Amino acid sequence: MQVIKNQQLIDNHWTFLTDDAPLVAGNISVSFARFQQEKAQLVARNGNLGVRLSPTNAVSELVADLPQLALVELDFSDFADGRSFSQAYFLRNRYGFEGEIRAIGSYLADQAFYLSRVGVNAFSAENLPQTQATLNDFTVFYQ
Repeated sequence: MQVIKNQQLIDNHWTFLTDDAPLVAGNISVSFARFQQEKAQLVARNGNLGVRLSPTNAVSELVADLPQLALVELDFSDFADGRSFSQAYFLRNRYGFEGEIRAIGSYLADQAFYLSRVGVNAFSAENLPQTQATLNDFTVFYQ
């Protein structure tokens, strides 16, 4: 499977582990709940670590752990729910997260440009070419 990262199509080198899946080496992401429960084991294993946030998770609860993370996935459960836009903005601008912020789930390709403006730099989508094309919709910004 491929993803868009920094406006380029690349192979996805991350595996999402469900809450009951055994830990494996390599680049993994886990739910916020699992991260809170198994933080010591997750940080101690070999490979990069990522956390998947739902719109209801408070980014502020993750701030102290951001230096240990290479990826934060923002799970859009509904394209009309804008909380993940705020999560991306807070991660990148308020808390200075420099790792990958990836949009996953039910967002529209047309939202990718706006997500990139608030800090998202990677996208997992069903229609990658359309999503990638929207990243260059505008060249001038009012903000």
